Amino acid sequence: METLDQIGYGFAVALAPENLLFVFIGVLTGTIIGMLPGLGPMSAIALMIPIAFGMDPTTAIIMLAGVYYGAVFGGSTSSILLNAPGISGTVATAFDGYPMARQGKAGKALAIAAIASFTGGTVGVVLLMLIAPWLAKFAVSFGPADYFSLMVLGLTAVVSLGGKNLTKGLIAAVVGVIISLVGIDSQTATMRFTFGVPELFEGVQFLIVALGVFALAEVFAMLARRGTGGGDGTITSLRLNRREVGTLAPPTARGSLLGFFVGVLPGAGATIASFMAYSTEKRIARDGATFGSGNIKGVAAPESANNAAAVGSFVPLLTLGVPGSGTTAILLGALLVLGVQPGPLMLSDHPDVFWGVVASMYVGNLVLLVLNLPLIPLFAKVLKTPRAVLLPLVVVFCVIGVYGLSFTVFDLWLLLGFGVLGYVMRQNGFPAAPLILGLILGGLMEKSMRQALQISDGDWSTFVTSPFSAGLLVLAVLALAGPLLARLRRRPSAPSGAAPPEEGSGGDDGGSEDGPGGASGGARRSPAPAGEGHEAAEGR
Repeated sequence: METLDQIGYGFAVALAPENLLFVFIGVLTGTIIGMLPGLGPMSAIALMIPIAFGMDPTTAIIMLAGVYYGAVFGGSTSSILLNAPGISGTVATAFDGYPMARQGKAGKALAIAAIASFTGGTVGVVLLMLIAPWLAKFAVSFGPADYFSLMVLGLTAVVSLGGKNLTKGLIAAVVGVIISLVGIDSQTATMRFTFGVPELFEGVQFLIVALGVFALAEVFAMLARRGTGGGDGTITSLRLNRREVGTLAPPTARGSLLGFFVGVLPGAGATIASFMAYSTEKRIARDGATFGSGNIKGVAAPESANNAAAVGSFVPLLTLGVPGSGTTAILLGALLVLGVQPGPLMLSDHPDVFWGVVASMYVGNLVLLVLNLPLIPLFAKVLKTPRAVLLPLVVVFCVIGVYGLSFTVFDLWLLLGFGVLGYVMRQNGFPAAPLILGLILGGLMEKSMRQALQISDGDWSTFVTSPFSAGLLVLAVLALAGPLLARLRRRPSAPSGAAPPEEGSGGDDGGSEDGPGGASGGARRSPAPAGEGHEAAEGR
């Protein structure tokens, strides 16, 4: 009963006219900034902090929290319409969202993203209200070895993100890990893969790689397809039929739960949550082979996960005073400047801030849904823009987003280089998703591994003596071994019923369907695999 009274008190605070106004301002600002490549939640909150200084602490934090999850919500729009992820947490949304947009289903993809985001945020708020203190204690018990094993488990997503050719997926993931190691080693001050170039001393920014291999590569691909036509300019209805609603409900629920619990772990965040939700759905779905070519479940799962993770990241921030990401670190600084010390005593010392922010998240998610659904037809009209106008606009967005990071021309050359790399990869059947995943997890894995080995005095057994770590490593091994064993079991039956020369041309990947977009796909018994591979390559 006490919890219900506290929740009621939180809604009374959040629904005060002034706080309600700033919830609206926060989520609207965050949504707009989240749509622009290069300006994610960190930039959005940093821009709004000067406005927050002269405000009441509760109102200020409610507004800044609205900016945060509004930016996560809005980042899906550019991912779906332009294949240019506004923030890293919406990269996985582009895998199926952009192919849907090219098929004339941009309105439906945006509607699914909006509903899944609302669901994920709502589930996250409910869990935050009910079990925040207990989850905070669990998050603290996670050590460096556990985090390393969690990253290893996340990296096994290359099995599903790599398409039908696991070898190419693994190669792309290794390239991503190598890119993550570029720069000065923070512990030994050793130069790694910098080639004496000062601009590489601080490493390669994630945004440069993401915009290059997705957005700029798509521009090159559209220019190459100049004579073959582009996406469908028509925009279908936003309505979801009963069958689609039933299809979307399970992945949205799973993504919401997974996203929240991953978000609770400091350092994990919305990006890892969205990738894990996407790869999980692709593994367990009966139609997993269609992921990457416009499957609606591939939009719902990551969108529900990244919004739930954004809410989950407030658990360690508010209950322990531990920021789990760069964005929540900025929020922590804002709280301290406003005279609020987050931590175990926050519930008793500042109940208005704690419960007001928690309740405002639910109100803000509702505002986001009501605000964005009517605007979807307007957003979707971006695809009707003539190609001669649209392509330069995409390039301008990419250039502005990258140049705004450090104001150096060198970053623009890097953007061009990764754009060419992304185009070459898709032309040769190498998926971009594992590269991005390797880039995201590479640095985190190295940091956690080093911390674990320092604590254990160099004893590698620390990764299997911790129950959490050992369990996660077992799951990672099973995640890799399962699909590999399934491929080996299918391999002997591949030659039956097909012409031997064409079956032999499939390489060493276990059958003729393994090469995405392969030249011989059209001559095979079923034309579907070649088409799927081509769409998957273009969608990524």
